[in-house]
Amino acid sequence: MTADLADISAALTTQWDRLRTWVAPLGDDLLGTRDRPSSLEGWTNGELVAHLGRAMEALAVCTPAPAGTVPLTLAEYLGTYPERAADIDQVTRALAAEIAHAPLVEVEARAQKAFAALDALGPDGHRVVQARRGPIRLRDMAMSRLVELVVHAEDLVASLSGVVGSAGAANPIDRTAQRIVAEELLDIVVRRGAGSLEVTDPGLWIRLATGRTPYDVDDLARALASQDTAGGVPDLGRMLPIL
Repeated sequence: MTADLADISAALTTQWDRLRTWVAPLGDDLLGTRDRPSSLEGWTNGELVAHLGRAMEALAVCTPAPAGTVPLTLAEYLGTYPERAADIDQVTRALAAEIAHAPLVEVEARAQKAFAALDALGPDGHRVVQARRGPIRLRDMAMSRLVELVVHAEDLVASLSGVVGSAGAANPIDRTAQRIVAEELLDIVVRRGAGSLEVTDPGLWIRLATGRTPYDVDDLARALASQDTAGGVPDLGRMLPIL
């Protein structure tokens, strides 16, 4: 079962706090690694951190949509990412340069504006808001931000491996947030005809679903399980990555 707006909002806050607490001690230069390549091809570690601010700002600029506006589904909204990759890259680089004087403070300010906007828009998850990429239900917009935080927290862990610890209690990924994101990504492929499945390894499934881990049927069988006793996990190669 996918989460409602209240659960998503709580997870978004917890995930942000956990990630911020993990990054803050590194300072603005990320212990001297800000200009090093990140795990995302073409971006530095500093640009990856700046992108977190841009991702949260997308929620801050949402406004109520006119009555009768037909929203994009979450899958449709996330599906716009590939076609906008060049624009996302350009905007992220520009933002990183703009906030280079105090990146952590600037990113935090954008996150706080996002949380204030989420509160102001109210508790109705079905409310349609106008986002940068089109109209979308508030619940789905908040979920898209949670996807961004969980996925990019994983990217930062990979980028800063050997620089800062991420094992056990030091892991910047909140397990509840991770589980919510994993279930949501599974719901997208189930709605596309993947059959009756359940998540058995949330982290691995998220990495497969977002292209962080190359598609492999053996990994897929470890990440998901079939709820149909008559069959195993189907080949989802044509459905992945989702974004």
